[in-house]
Amino acid sequence: MVRGDKPLLWELGLEATSDAAVSATAESSAESTSQQAPTQADNAAGSPKGNDPKSHNNNADKALARGGHRQRLRHRLLERGEEALEDYEVLEFLLFAAHTRSDTKPLAKRLLKRFGSLSGVLSAPVDALVAVEGSGSATASIIRATAEAARRFSYQALSDRDVLSSWDQLMDYCAKHMMGLAHEEFHLLFLDIKNRLIAHERQGRGTINQAPVYVREVTKRALDLHASALIMVHNHPSGDTQPSKTDIALTQEVHRTLKPLGVAVLDHVIIGRFGHTSMRRKGLI
Repeated sequence: MVRGDKPLLWELGLEATSDAAVSATAESSAESTSQQAPTQADNAAGSPKGNDPKSHNNNADKALARGGHRQRLRHRLLERGEEALEDYEVLEFLLFAAHTRSDTKPLAKRLLKRFGSLSGVLSAPVDALVAVEGSGSATASIIRATAEAARRFSYQALSDRDVLSSWDQLMDYCAKHMMGLAHEEFHLLFLDIKNRLIAHERQGRGTINQAPVYVREVTKRALDLHASALIMVHNHPSGDTQPSKTDIALTQEVHRTLKPLGVAVLDHVIIGRFGHTSMRRKGLI
């Protein structure tokens, strides 16, 4: 265990796979061409495709079909509630804004296949989103903004209440931030004397199997914010939420450092793909 200015690292299982890093690009050709009308040059030259009645009829039929599908989705949402929608249909709703004329179902299904789940799509970085066939910057912007809206909603729902009495909401909030990430992150939730959330900060961002944690920085931020308590949270991209020996050692070190300063370590939660583990509930704090 390293102290002082050197980071403490925890090691995780290596079975997870990371997203391929790709450069963010302009809108993909599939996204842009779906919205292009025939050019003036086509019309002036009497392009067969532009003037063919059958072509116009086919395009009109497709537009009507898309409109009918979207209307049916809206009707089902309003009549039966959000729970009646499949994950790919929820994504379709988001994609309507980025793809006003094209069928969004194939792209929604490609996104789910690429990232594994709806939470995986909402957690995906921009460069990975735009790399999916048929996607582009408009698609990535809609998805990232939606994910941020969900996080802010969860934060505001917790900000004025005792988080310990709203544990399920707190875990849902943490999951929105960390579930589906391909790399490891370490977060701190700072609480006041009434256990209300006063700040949420990311303290470390690492690779697929480790992230740095500075006990000195944790202590400094707790004092700067006049926090009475904190909850430590980090994710295991491998999906295994069981704490390692290094996780336990880190938690105990932070606890020993903060206790004389009047700051309680209430828990250290590990977020995985399908759930979480509380170290306090396991008797490790």
